[in-house]
Amino acid sequence: MAPEIVSISSIANTPAKSVAKPRLISVDVFRGISVAAMILVNDPGDRSHVYWPLAHAEWNGWTPTDLIFPFFLFIVGISIVLSFSSRCATGATKSELLAHSLKRSAIIFALGLFLSAYPVFDPHSTRIPGVLQRIALVYLATSVIVLYTRRKTRYILCLAILLGYWGLMALVPVPGHGAGVLTIDGSLAGYIDRKLLYNHLYMPYTFDPEGLLSTLPAIASCLFGVFAGEWMQGMGGERIRKLLISASILVIAGQIWNIWFPINKHLWTSSYVLLSAGAAMAGLALCYWTIDVRGWRRWAQPFVWYGVNPLALYFFAVMLARTVNQYTIHGTSLRELVFRAFYLRLVANPYVASMLYGLSYVLLFCLIAWALFRKNVFIRV
Repeated sequence: MAPEIVSISSIANTPAKSVAKPRLISVDVFRGISVAAMILVNDPGDRSHVYWPLAHAEWNGWTPTDLIFPFFLFIVGISIVLSFSSRCATGATKSELLAHSLKRSAIIFALGLFLSAYPVFDPHSTRIPGVLQRIALVYLATSVIVLYTRRKTRYILCLAILLGYWGLMALVPVPGHGAGVLTIDGSLAGYIDRKLLYNHLYMPYTFDPEGLLSTLPAIASCLFGVFAGEWMQGMGGERIRKLLISASILVIAGQIWNIWFPINKHLWTSSYVLLSAGAAMAGLALCYWTIDVRGWRRWAQPFVWYGVNPLALYFFAVMLARTVNQYTIHGTSLRELVFRAFYLRLVANPYVASMLYGLSYVLLFCLIAWALFRKNVFIRV
């Protein structure tokens, strides 16, 4: 029998501590796959020698790498539903859930700022946006929406976000470029970031892929995770059917919208939201059927280890990568020294060597994840 999850609405009048808190292993696995993939694509041995599936699209279009971050936001949406349901079952109020969300968002945002500054810590040039910062803002906004709106209102709000962002990007003119110019210099998203954040951007004075305006459609990516989380409260067969039908519709809709509003991860376009959300739903359906329905779990155990400590593993992986990139010996970074001395000697093909370097990171943090799991250490923020 497939595990069942109690919804927030169904436990509104349930006495505290009367409802069990079952766990869907497939959600942990899907989250773990996303984190492991993040580490892999973030840490090649040589960025000039990366196979195309492990690199972002230069601008319009997409690669498998471009799906990883929205997959994680999608899982954040599912986690919000499951977490709130569990806390409501123990008697938590909306005010308490909101306070918890505010605190968690602030901590995640602060950790992101720390990573942006590390190891230089220059307040005049530290990047303000970032991956963890976007997760924090999206998590908080989505939590508020889930707490204070009904399901139908969330559907309408998600559509309004996607259409509204399209309208802003297509109709609002940018000085010197006009309206609807979807380039680094000409886009409204880039213009707003340059005006408000100056040199605190990924590309100083130019552009940031996790900028302010493009965080708006990222909330929609998380809301699609909320919808999936709510659907996962149904019966097993119904869960898979809803996920697969929705996945097909979203991918097709994203490809059609791509004609007018190109799929673009850097701008987080509305077509990109639909495509990535559809792909995420298909991936979740596959994980759920394989793991929770069929019971084929052995292959997925390493991803469970990753999935129960995702932010901690990502945080320390980024810290390690920044350390070996920033610290040098005779003008050469530790990363480059290790890559040349070991990986390029092990494998002559620089593309293979670069990928093996990234896989070493994945393996290293898999061992750390296993150790934490074995010790029952689950780092929460």
